[in-house]
Amino acid sequence: MSLPITIRLGARARQRIAAEGIQAADVAIVPAAAGGPKGLILHGLDCWMFGHWLRAAPRPRKLIGASIGAWRMAASAFDDPLAAHKRLARLYAGQRYPAKVTPAYVSQTIRALLDELLDGRAAEVAGQSNHHLSVLTARGVGALGNTSGQRWREMAGFARAAAGNVLARRHLASSMERVVFHNPRDDAQWLRQPFDAFNGHFVGLNTANLRDALQASGSIPLVLEAVSAIAGAPEGDYWDGGLIDYHLHLPYQRDPGLVLYPHFSDYIVPGWLDKSMPWRHTRPGPDHPALDNVILVSPSPDFVASLPNGKLPDRRDFKAYGQDHAARQRDWTRAIAESERLAEAFAAWCERPDLAHTATF
Repeated sequence: MSLPITIRLGARARQRIAAEGIQAADVAIVPAAAGGPKGLILHGLDCWMFGHWLRAAPRPRKLIGASIGAWRMAASAFDDPLAAHKRLARLYAGQRYPAKVTPAYVSQTIRALLDELLDGRAAEVAGQSNHHLSVLTARGVGALGNTSGQRWREMAGFARAAAGNVLARRHLASSMERVVFHNPRDDAQWLRQPFDAFNGHFVGLNTANLRDALQASGSIPLVLEAVSAIAGAPEGDYWDGGLIDYHLHLPYQRDPGLVLYPHFSDYIVPGWLDKSMPWRHTRPGPDHPALDNVILVSPSPDFVASLPNGKLPDRRDFKAYGQDHAARQRDWTRAIAESERLAEAFAAWCERPDLAHTATF
């Protein structure tokens, strides 16, 4: 019987696990990708990891995410992460929109979702003593520096950004900067030394800016409104962190610990605009130094084929199901329930790591 998960290991991670196995105390970083509803398929892994396995081995850990990944990691930073993840899954799957919707309407809906997720406990999440949250956002510069909420300015600015990105990813840096909102107990030093073309800003998380940072991290251009006037952050319009860091190809090798990366895909796409450029996808092949200490866990093709419609939940479902909200919620809820199989399979692998059933980056 095929496993419901695929596991890929960096060279250092493979060597360490071969020699010592894997313990929760080894995990230093947990990344979480952007990707909208696709992130729902990681619910079972999130609940097992943060509700049980990692919880039993407390230590300072870096939790970093963009878009829904940031929301998942925020749920992980609660004192009761299991309840928070269940709340997030319910709220996310329960979204309902009319047939014709404006960015303002979607933004208001997401703001209410995040308020209910945080449940008045922003201080608990922003300053968690062990699990240190970092939220990735993209701050517009140049043509995207101040769109004033005008749709034509946004369209022109993002068209210019996309055109530059086609030529080379480094050109995207003329349109946006990476802004990291981080737990004040962790200064995100591992990200401060430059590792790509993007300028970086670092802002401490607190009760005044957590909700806005999470909202900005998921603000898809032309679908939601930009977020501005975030407390403690540089002025400007803030957008979805996935624009720069879609699957979070970050300098993980700078940390001596292991990076446990539950992901909905078995490859890594640097930025959202790189999705249609397979030559920029990180797949098994030559060594990738940044992924040297990474354990990437993702659904297997057979598992995905067993889900409703034979695929992961995704943003296109809002259009495909139209106003049949009940059918979409039914199928998403089934996918969320099936995700427990991923957690069971990975928990068993952690007890007895079988390197013969893993691939290498």
